[in-house]
Amino acid sequence: MSRTAPIETGEDISRPHGFDPAKLAQIGPALQAYVDDGELAGIVTLTSRAGEIVQSDALGWSDIESRTPMRPDTLFRIASMTKPVTSVAALMLIEDGLIALDDPVSRWLPELANPRVLRNAAGPLEDTVSAEREITVEDLFTHRSGIAYGFFSEGPIKSAYDRVLGDPGMNRQTVDEWLAALGSLPLSYQPGERFHYGHSTDVLGFLVGRILGKPFRQVLKERIFEPLEMTDTDFWIPAEKRERLASLYRYDEQAERLARVELDMYQAPPDYTPGGGGLISSAPDYHRFARMLLGHGAVDNVRLLKPETVDLMKTNRLTPSQRHIPFAGMPLWEKSGFGLGVSITEDPIDNPYSSGPPGTITWPGIFGTWWQADPVNDLVMIYMIQHQVPVSANSGSTIATGRGAVGRRALPVYQHGIYAALDSHPDTD
Repeated sequence: MSRTAPIETGEDISRPHGFDPAKLAQIGPALQAYVDDGELAGIVTLTSRAGEIVQSDALGWSDIESRTPMRPDTLFRIASMTKPVTSVAALMLIEDGLIALDDPVSRWLPELANPRVLRNAAGPLEDTVSAEREITVEDLFTHRSGIAYGFFSEGPIKSAYDRVLGDPGMNRQTVDEWLAALGSLPLSYQPGERFHYGHSTDVLGFLVGRILGKPFRQVLKERIFEPLEMTDTDFWIPAEKRERLASLYRYDEQAERLARVELDMYQAPPDYTPGGGGLISSAPDYHRFARMLLGHGAVDNVRLLKPETVDLMKTNRLTPSQRHIPFAGMPLWEKSGFGLGVSITEDPIDNPYSSGPPGTITWPGIFGTWWQADPVNDLVMIYMIQHQVPVSANSGSTIATGRGAVGRRALPVYQHGIYAALDSHPDTD
């Protein structure tokens, strides 16, 4: 068992802002139990209220085999937590007047002009019809472009994504090659028809790069990471930082133990930098980003977005009929709306992604990383693990049962523990 000291911030966290210290102190041991039971390798949490750090823990191991302890600045593959970052970059271009939500993306991405659409999303690849309209910028923000992920698809298109595009996270293609390959595939649904999780945010990031004439990685570095001092967030890790990267594990149900998942590593910054899921980051870095959103586009006198742009970002864009369609096997849209790259809590009761009151924003990562920004309580919560969740072969569901889904089962312990410790808070149970 390993537990490190809280994150050093220069602030006295023994007197947390508006929290019961005794209840806060219960969160770490409750999470540590998942490590002690061999269900999770390690966990890092970070919580702030009104910008003041009120809770932080680094529990267990970033690498079990080498007995490397988790640290407050351990690096994590944050997967789809990349999407809100990419969305902020695109919103900055909207503020600059370079793009608009209703612009057709083929203006800059001719590879996606005149798309074909599957007559049946699970049907033969050759059975298509013409798209009723072009894919727009808003379609990319809201996953209503018709572009899919292979693992969120059924039928021939599922294997076609894997075959034509390759690994969605680690890919050796250039951006131009990847976009051309994507353009060769039919859409699963008509543009604007429904929320269908996929490569839309990857395309949004590459669109930002095309418009600015720069690699998307450079755009993020110049416009978001450097201003916010997010020094540990990038699409790759230099050699001197690799010992800080947490290893990825899955729970082997047959062996009843954690098994390490071996992943390839880039030796140099890649050309393919997917804005939908490629970033590596740390709890302190993402905390800065979340605080910026909680601060209506600014943090510590650094402004990235106008307040009205952040309000636009966290305004639901899904139609009533679109919200009846389950996401990953869950009735998520009965509890939350979806705006421009983030989900917005409307009902926290039994909400699988959010524990905060209405208006809270979030979007998690498939390896168990999670965050939320709660404007009602001026609260930011960060939860970092590296645990591979089994994905259903026929429905694309990322919510599994059994010990394999322990990352999702441990998360509510942190969520409920924070709100239970809050001296005055809305009922979110």
